[in-house]
Amino acid sequence: MANEEDDPVIQEIDVYLAKSLAEKLYLFQYPVRPASMTYDDIPHLSAKIKPKQQKVELEMAIDTLNPNYCRSKGEQIALNVDGACADETSTYSSKLMDKQTFCSSQTTSNTSRYAAALYRQGELHLTPLHGILQLRPSFSYLDKADAKHREREAANEAGDSSQDEAEDDVKQITVRFSRPESEQARQRRVQSYEFLQKKHAEEAWVHLHYYGLKDSRSEHERQYLLCPGSSGVENTELVKSPSEYLLMLMPPSQEEEKDKPVAPSNVLSMAQLRTLPLADQIKILMKNVKVMPFANLMSLLGPSIDSVAVLRGIQKVAMLVQGNWVVKSDILYPKDSSSPHSGVPAEVLCRGRDFVMWKFTQSRWVVRKEVATVTKLCAEDVKDFLEHMAVVRINKGWEFILPYDGEFIKKHPDVVQRQHMLWTGIQAKLEKVYNLVKETMPKKPDAQSGPAGLVSGDQRIQVAKTKAQQNHALLERELQRRKEQLRAPAVPPGVRIKEEPVSEEGEDDDDEEEPMDTSPSGGLHSRLANGLPPGRAVGTDSFNGHPPPGCASAPVARELRAFVEATFQRQFVLTLSELKRLFNLHLASLPPGHTLFSGISDRMLQDTVLAAGCKQILVPFPPQTAASPDEQKVFALWESGDMSDQHRQVLLEIFSKNYRVRRNMIQSRLTQECGEDLSKQEVDKVLKDCCVSYGGMWYLKGTVQS
Repeated sequence: MANEEDDPVIQEIDVYLAKSLAEKLYLFQYPVRPASMTYDDIPHLSAKIKPKQQKVELEMAIDTLNPNYCRSKGEQIALNVDGACADETSTYSSKLMDKQTFCSSQTTSNTSRYAAALYRQGELHLTPLHGILQLRPSFSYLDKADAKHREREAANEAGDSSQDEAEDDVKQITVRFSRPESEQARQRRVQSYEFLQKKHAEEAWVHLHYYGLKDSRSEHERQYLLCPGSSGVENTELVKSPSEYLLMLMPPSQEEEKDKPVAPSNVLSMAQLRTLPLADQIKILMKNVKVMPFANLMSLLGPSIDSVAVLRGIQKVAMLVQGNWVVKSDILYPKDSSSPHSGVPAEVLCRGRDFVMWKFTQSRWVVRKEVATVTKLCAEDVKDFLEHMAVVRINKGWEFILPYDGEFIKKHPDVVQRQHMLWTGIQAKLEKVYNLVKETMPKKPDAQSGPAGLVSGDQRIQVAKTKAQQNHALLERELQRRKEQLRAPAVPPGVRIKEEPVSEEGEDDDDEEEPMDTSPSGGLHSRLANGLPPGRAVGTDSFNGHPPPGCASAPVARELRAFVEATFQRQFVLTLSELKRLFNLHLASLPPGHTLFSGISDRMLQDTVLAAGCKQILVPFPPQTAASPDEQKVFALWESGDMSDQHRQVLLEIFSKNYRVRRNMIQSRLTQECGEDLSKQEVDKVLKDCCVSYGGMWYLKGTVQS
């Protein structure tokens, strides 16, 4: 307030906006001259402009009578440019450099905030500028002098040659045809500096008439700098608020905003980050950090963010390793990308990085040489994988970069369970891709289990006793049900029951490969077993760490039955190993707290498959097979309700006696059972549903051993 009192307003000036010359007014900036001389005093001999480029050339006379003018130098320049003979094309017709050319260049491409002002009778009239051009001396005459010099040298060399040498000789001409220009090459050519210069040179000059400062035409045009309605109400452009008025005088420059330095793509301020959706925030943070504890992620996202929503989002872009979150490989290596070191595609890189992540779920230490040997990737790619999530220790290997987060493991058991199922599926995939020896694979992944000593043996025993007491009644009912099944009528004659060995000493004689039997005798059901061996005790089944099957409730059974039916409707033949892998992936996609997380045993899964209308196919694997017991258990959908059921049943009976079959044998048997009108498309469909081809032979899906 004190400053305003010291600097009072002494006059108010009305401001008017004139638009008559708004699209035509240019400001020319001449080189500096003495204050006593203006450029208007110098005769302007000619002027021309290229409107599209806003390029102007002015030709101005030089005062050759000025005592500061060096006449000998002017004559020498004229002689160099035009030579001794003067004609109409001469630049300096007076044989003296008596004129100079000025060429313009743009000072700024955005002139929206500049205006020309004319103050008259207490009023300020503003006219927006269309362009601002700086005029600089042009030295094109020197280029012309060099060209004249080269012409004279060429003429002298030609004069020295004899008349005979001057005669034209017959020369061989090579004709070349240019290839069609591709679109990419055309775009590069159009954007080249040479092409732009050529386009600028092709624009024609428009010659102008120059009018001096005191010319009557200039006085007439100068009147357009005044606003015609300055007397009163007609001009309403500036009848606005002070802020709107300032905005009109100085509009925000879009170009200057574009010219601001752009941060690198991997740099994002937290203020910008929090304007994005939560899923994008999590993805960007994990992509940049690579490995992060959940507590750190929550602190970066802010206290107002719901942890449940973050848990849902983090599982889409990261995997749980030792209680910490590691970004998924497909986030770092998108589908169409490749390695900057070796050029291998993203799919191979993702597989190799998944192997490294899986190794860290088994141990805190990984050896780079072992990873390179298994993945067959170059050392630089493997080093990149390890640097994402580990630190090197001399003479030890690579250690996982973060400590084990046991607090998260205890607080979120449902998430840990889903991640464990997901890692089980990834492990099965890695075993097949890299041909890992099963004996060397850890039997119980400790991906989400804490360090040794977190849970004592007494605590484990107490938990086991509690579960046994809770499930005792259910186990009694299950035992009673199985006793009733054993009292059921004997198995019909002709049906083979698969005898599973209870120890490694026993071997099944049916493992030997039998010859193809194409005789039509016997029903389709005669050699197919439906159900598991009745002699197996409940205690011998594999629970994978889950409660026994008797504890399953009705909702769990319904959910499991729905999964099995939907799976076999899509894939008609599955081994138990593949079915368990699909089930683990299904569990990983379920929300936390789902009923299926209560625990599903292998036996419960097999019983549900049989109850859903599927049958176990006793495929006679060869004695030297490397297939695991779960891979030798093959289940198939017996009736799906479509027209191919009969064809599929014939095919399954064939594979109940043969491990692998040729197509002509399958075609012959299908023709005998289903009639002569069987088309090739129908055979192809049933083979596609149930079989795979390898080495000219056909196998049931999941049974081929490469």
